[in-house]
Amino acid sequence: MTSLHTLAALRGGLVVSCQAEPGEPLDAPAHMTAMALAAADGGAVGIRAKGLADIAAIRAAMPTTPLIGLVKQGRDGVYITPTVADALAVADAGADIVAIDGTDRPRPDGHTLASTVAELRRRRQMMIMADVATLAQALAAQDAGVDIVSTTLSGYTGPQPPPDGPDLDLVARLAEVLSIPFAAEGRITTPAQCATALRLGAHTVVVGTAITRPSHITARFAAALRQEQQ
Repeated sequence: MTSLHTLAALRGGLVVSCQAEPGEPLDAPAHMTAMALAAADGGAVGIRAKGLADIAAIRAAMPTTPLIGLVKQGRDGVYITPTVADALAVADAGADIVAIDGTDRPRPDGHTLASTVAELRRRRQMMIMADVATLAQALAAQDAGVDIVSTTLSGYTGPQPPPDGPDLDLVARLAEVLSIPFAAEGRITTPAQCATALRLGAHTVVVGTAITRPSHITARFAAALRQEQQ
């Protein structure tokens, strides 16, 4: 699928993030592949997946579905596909779009965002998504030559804990200034929030935890019942 076809396939649709953390019951390629297939059955137009084994398994099961891939190294600083080598491995595993950290924080391999994009363009034909936290980072990612931006990291790069809801203000601001497509992602928990993000100008909307993390979904219901009994 060409870059233009991939972006066209994502336009106005839902991308489901199928990721499990280490130690969780669903942390296995077979489970994440089943989750991705179920998401597609429900109407997802694309999948976002973490880890080379999961990406390869989902690609084998879903050869024509747009697949955004990444790896995570650690939990602090630049941890989303942090190096050029990581990005190349994600592309080789079968991702149509490689998601990388799009912030200006130091990277483990010494590259900047701009030099990372330049090196990836030199080494492979791939689509690049920049996961950003701010408007300035989104503009810098656009200048660096990425194909698409995502609001994934909004609320997660500062000293304060992230807010409860999605950063719809950032979505609206990106729609005003970017000339490339962008995805709304991060703490989107309801269909109404998805619709609002699209109405504000997002090219596509990515939802993960609210759909594919059963322990988190269950915890919300259980917490409501406990509160009712207090």
